[in-house]
Amino acid sequence: MTDFLNAIIVIVMILNLFALGTSRIASVIRIVAVQGALLGVVPLLLHWGGGGAPSAAVLLAAGAAIALKGLAIPAIMRRSLRSAAIKREVEPLVGFLPSVLLGAAGTALALVFSGRMGMAASQPGTLIVPASMATVLVGFIILTTRWKAISQVIGYLVLENGIYLFGMLLVEAIPFVVEMGALLDLFVGVFVISIITNHINEAFSSMDTRDLVTLKE
Repeated sequence: MTDFLNAIIVIVMILNLFALGTSRIASVIRIVAVQGALLGVVPLLLHWGGGGAPSAAVLLAAGAAIALKGLAIPAIMRRSLRSAAIKREVEPLVGFLPSVLLGAAGTALALVFSGRMGMAASQPGTLIVPASMATVLVGFIILTTRWKAISQVIGYLVLENGIYLFGMLLVEAIPFVVEMGALLDLFVGVFVISIITNHINEAFSSMDTRDLVTLKE
């Protein structure tokens, strides 16, 4: 079970690099959807890796995470993308190849930092800490170096995925209602942001956030 969990975490880190190196926004949304669905499985594997059966709270939290992160939120993002009629992120602040290199360097540093913490290689969830740190970094890179509003929303989602992944280490300690509240906040936040990005597109015929500097009082 530990090997399966670590394999999923490795896939999550690889998806981070694909998200950084892809200019097609629809592809990035699909990557984030797959990443969200995989993260929903993590608490189940963590609990089984500890030698017990998942509790009802863990099962519901995993199901809600898969439904929201893997299905509902990506569907909202795809609808916003169709409304905006855009396909690619053009001329980001940091190029796609440098972004991938920066993300890879951050992932390597996170792994080194985790190794110096003395975590046993056979311990369940060994890769969760470096993966969560790397995912937060990748989300921050996307959020701050992309000009399209919808790309920045994707960066926010990736960043939140990193925070969610780290929170899985405390899945038994966090009350179920708190976990559900956090997922609901994420869903509502993305829903509202998608409405705002549609209004930006209608006002400027573009989702480029640089156009917002033309606003006057």
